[in-house]
Amino acid sequence: MPGGALSVAPGRPTAAAWRSVQADDEPPERRPLDVEDLTDALVRAGGLWRELVVVPQTTSTNAHVAEAAHRGAAEGLVVAAEYQSRGRGRLDRGWHSPPGAGLTFSVLLRPLGVPANRWTWLPLLAGVAVAEATTRVAGVEVGLKWPNDVLVGGRKLAGVLLERVGASSGPAAVVGVGLNVTTTAEELVEPSATSLLLEGATAYDRATVLRGVLSTLEGWYLRWRSAGGDTDASGLRAAYESRSVTLGREVRVELPGRTRLTGTAKAVDDLGRLVVRDSTGRDTAVAAGDVIHLR
Repeated sequence: MPGGALSVAPGRPTAAAWRSVQADDEPPERRPLDVEDLTDALVRAGGLWRELVVVPQTTSTNAHVAEAAHRGAAEGLVVAAEYQSRGRGRLDRGWHSPPGAGLTFSVLLRPLGVPANRWTWLPLLAGVAVAEATTRVAGVEVGLKWPNDVLVGGRKLAGVLLERVGASSGPAAVVGVGLNVTTTAEELVEPSATSLLLEGATAYDRATVLRGVLSTLEGWYLRWRSAGGDTDASGLRAAYESRSVTLGREVRVELPGRTRLTGTAKAVDDLGRLVVRDSTGRDTAVAAGDVIHLR
């Protein structure tokens, strides 16, 4: 499967050059998101997105949207934060980004007509949308690491988190995305992370990137939902596989309970699980776990 190759725009410093920037250099301009412009661009009759909210700060955009779901909010709500103080990734890991440096946003979805056991494809669907939009808008080629990481050359550019919400108004899915846009090398918490700026993107205006991601996410979600969650009929499986940097690789999966599974990542099944074939030829479908690429 194709990997996340580094794309460098002509005349723009390479990733290595960006990483050598001194800590006292001023970061690039970080304009606040304009909710009116975003609404004009994304909210339309017959479309998925119905309301966009931009808050200066929140503990977690996922928590914000989950609370709205409990109050009976319809699908299509988008909440973005300029600063997220208690952002979370998978397994309750923290997600930190300086104010204005990245995109942290969550969306509310209610995929009625899709069997609940196929909702596990939603973070993979969001990953496809982030990858396609990032390549189209910013000129950076990315890959998808199962289940929720968006990578550039092995470094993490973005992460996706799915949370299911049970409410009196019916079940809902909250999909959160954290994407590093103008984060500098000094601001990155993890040395294995990166940003559009560090990868020499052709564009790193956050509003432009957000419009691209939400527009692409809308298209994929509506196709997948119309197909009843069928990833083959919607084309989602093929799109995911074409971006995967996990499939075909030797991997070690750190499973809950401190157990490990080593083998070849063969496929992603109808329920979004990673199918790993061990040295005996036995296939195991993994629903959750940390994947380490061995070679």
